[in-house]
Amino acid sequence: MNILFKDIDKANENMVRNIELNPDQEKFIETVEECLEEASEYEEWCPVAIYNNDEVVGFAMYGSFGPNRDTWIDRIMIDKKHQGKGYGKAAMLKLIEIVSKKYEVDTVYLSIIEENKVAYELYKSIGFEYINEKDPNGEPIFKRSEERRVGKECRSR
Repeated sequence: MNILFKDIDKANENMVRNIELNPDQEKFIETVEECLEEASEYEEWCPVAIYNNDEVVGFAMYGSFGPNRDTWIDRIMIDKKHQGKGYGKAAMLKLIEIVSKKYEVDTVYLSIIEENKVAYELYKSIGFEYINEKDPNGEPIFKRSEERRVGKECRSR
């Protein structure tokens, strides 16, 4: 497995727009079309194609907002043909690393529709915790924080 992220461009746009979910998953996330439209309206959003080697396997959208650089992985989806292969988890872990470095943050947020138990279990398994808040759509907000060691080392006496 070799998960990569690429900007959406003329070479991959049709493949990304043709990503399909299983019918029972469609109620949990906006379509790629809706995501790209939102990203065109708000420059903070970064839509990307998820690749395994040279093949498009999914889509994600992330962004950072405000003076505190609140950083969100707002959308992630793996095409139904590629689900169950570990791409979702691998993509999330790599995307967390990418956005943490890009925006120089230790905390990443996401929200989910409560009925999306598969996503909940995935996010929980990689360290996201519910923060007892909901977004404007009523979706529970989760965060994952990385503690970074800074500066001094403790010395024993």
